[in-house]
Amino acid sequence: MPTPKTFPISPETIAAYAQDGAVILRGVLDAAEVQRLADGIEHNLAHLSPLAAVASRPDDPGRFVEDFCTWQDNPAYRAILFESALPHVAAQLMQSQAVRLYHDHLLVKEPGTRQPTPWHQDQPYYNVSGRQNVSFWIPVDPVPLASTLRLVAGSHAGTWYMPRSFRDQQAKWFPDGALAELPDIEADPTRYRQLAWALEPGDVLAFHMLSLHASSGVGPAARRRVFSARYLGDDARHAPRPWRTSPPFAGLAERLADGAVMDDALFPPVY
Repeated sequence: MPTPKTFPISPETIAAYAQDGAVILRGVLDAAEVQRLADGIEHNLAHLSPLAAVASRPDDPGRFVEDFCTWQDNPAYRAILFESALPHVAAQLMQSQAVRLYHDHLLVKEPGTRQPTPWHQDQPYYNVSGRQNVSFWIPVDPVPLASTLRLVAGSHAGTWYMPRSFRDQQAKWFPDGALAELPDIEADPTRYRQLAWALEPGDVLAFHMLSLHASSGVGPAARRRVFSARYLGDDARHAPRPWRTSPPFAGLAERLADGAVMDDALFPPVY
């Protein structure tokens, strides 16, 4: 296991993550790491995996491309996921003794993309239980407030909301009625306090996998290339589903029992 860089964060930041489920961290990656990550993103775009998808509509003037779980074939991604300060930051925010990589996620909105990312949580789409987790949303392009990720403070506290497909709102994961329906976030801003930050390359937005989040499209001259790194802590356990999770992990249910520690080659220890 490579030795990651260190990036000490304050007790106040750790407490804010525990309370709000999201914090902004400035300058976690240096200029060389940002360039390496940008190179990795371009390599990913040129070599999309079978899990890749265009999440924007055919009539969208831009293009929203996603891809998952390509770190094993992308040396730049591996370097950032294993050797940067991200594992150390993850351990601190999760208050975890150990850290495992969960997966990587590419999210690129090309200039003029109108497609929004609707309000949702991530963990209901996954195959993992536990409270110690963190997602890092890492842009390699400047992101203004108008197109940044927005999050609902405290929404990671425990309620799991029904995961639905973004375009047609179908229940393709948990069956209808199994989980609470998503509230109308925009209708009550005093009840659902939103967090949002403009970001520069090198900044990292950290959020819990149960934090409600959404984003808008991008302007006609803006390109928003984002890499998400997701990590698991001490209490993470395998939660196999009878449906295809997003992302899927083929064959994992045969290797890991329900409730098992995520001890598999797909989820290597990084800290």
